[in-house]
Amino acid sequence: MSNSLKMLFNEHDVITKAAYLAKNAESLIGVNDEEYELTISELIRFFRVYADQYHHYKEEEILFPEMAKKSEMLAEGILKEMLDNHEFFRETLREIESNLKDQNYPEVARGINEYTEALLDHIAVENEELFHMAYSLFTEDELDKIYFRFIDLDSVLGESKKKDFTELLKTLNIHSEV
Repeated sequence: MSNSLKMLFNEHDVITKAAYLAKNAESLIGVNDEEYELTISELIRFFRVYADQYHHYKEEEILFPEMAKKSEMLAEGILKEMLDNHEFFRETLREIESNLKDQNYPEVARGINEYTEALLDHIAVENEELFHMAYSLFTEDELDKIYFRFIDLDSVLGESKKKDFTELLKTLNIHSEV
């Protein structure tokens, strides 16, 4: 498998871990509300920066446009669906954050569950269908060029910052256990 697709699969693994942490954080409600707020705030930040700026941006600005050039049918089908999902994720995070500010924890938990279920479904579609389509659409040389564009993006955003988010999840994992 190409390095470009490996990078996306690896990012999915990190995002999946964050999704499960977010779901499990609900156990803190009523037990340690302050820790719940902190955990959810950090996870919102993770999803906005790591999942959206690092990962989704690679898809939206690099991979999907290259795939669309190869197949108009993909552009109007699965790629449009994935882009719509990304917008849904952004809107849902805004709603979760608003409810968190209001300390409406039941609505925060409901939003987190909706967000994480949709996110995990989205990741499954990309892992099981979309990335395999990409592998069959592109030559190894094209996939290498995409990979180097991914690397350039991570460099601009900050490679150490990306690693910090992976470490953050380990910290939250410790704090979210009741």
